[in-house]
Amino acid sequence: MKKSLLVFSLFIALLFIASPCAEAQCSMCRAVVESNEANQGEGLNNGILYLMGFPYIIMLVLGIIIYRKVSKDNLKFRGEPA
Repeated sequence: MKKSLLVFSLFIALLFIASPCAEAQCSMCRAVVESNEANQGEGLNNGILYLMGFPYIIMLVLGIIIYRKVSKDNLKFRGEPA
């Protein structure tokens, strides 16, 4: 259990360290940015990364809720106080 928690923590830390370096653009977004000013591209990249993060945040919150519910049910099943 502790080893998997350590691996998960290292993965999350690596994800946060690598995220400022990541630049993601679809081909249509790139065409819009190349035809406009240079400062607009940075804002577009930030917007894409912002929108990309929400599904992961939602999955994380749901995972925590499910984990707490399952562990609480397991304690009740064993007869231990919650």
